Amino acid sequence: MSERFQSLVQTITQELQDRPLDAGLQTWLDENYGPSSDWFREMQAACEAGVREGWMCKHEAGGIRYGRVVKPSPETAQFSVDVVDMQDVVGPHHAHPNGEIDLVMPLTPDARFDGTPAGWKVYPPGSAHRPTVTTGRALVLYLLPEGRIEFTKATA
Repeated sequence: MSERFQSLVQTITQELQDRPLDAGLQTWLDENYGPSSDWFREMQAACEAGVREGWMCKHEAGGIRYGRVVKPSPETAQFSVDVVDMQDVVGPHHAHPNGEIDLVMPLTPDARFDGTPAGWKVYPPGSAHRPTVTTGRALVLYLLPEGRIEFTKATA
């Protein structure tokens, strides 16, 4: 794992410490760490390099490349970091006991993650979804408080 990636992760996770996972956080993230920021551009470049180098997204299932790159620790304010590489696919249904913060990094211009273009998507504690990328390919970085995620069976 690159030192630059680790530094970028620590920057954002320290900023997120003790903040509620809600719509206000999503707005704040887009304003301060959104697609027009140096941090966003550097993180996308670091993730693209990690995928190319093979230490990121090294597992594959159901047309999705994925992997946990950082386990929760004091250095990351107890957030884990997972990165997925998805193209026009619906992922497995899961719940977020403590919430989930997603950084959407389109690799094709019109790609959307759960309807969101480049930027941030925040899910509050207790939420659930089937992660979906449409109209192209995107990398999505998931920040999970305490690394908690619960894969479920979707109901009709």
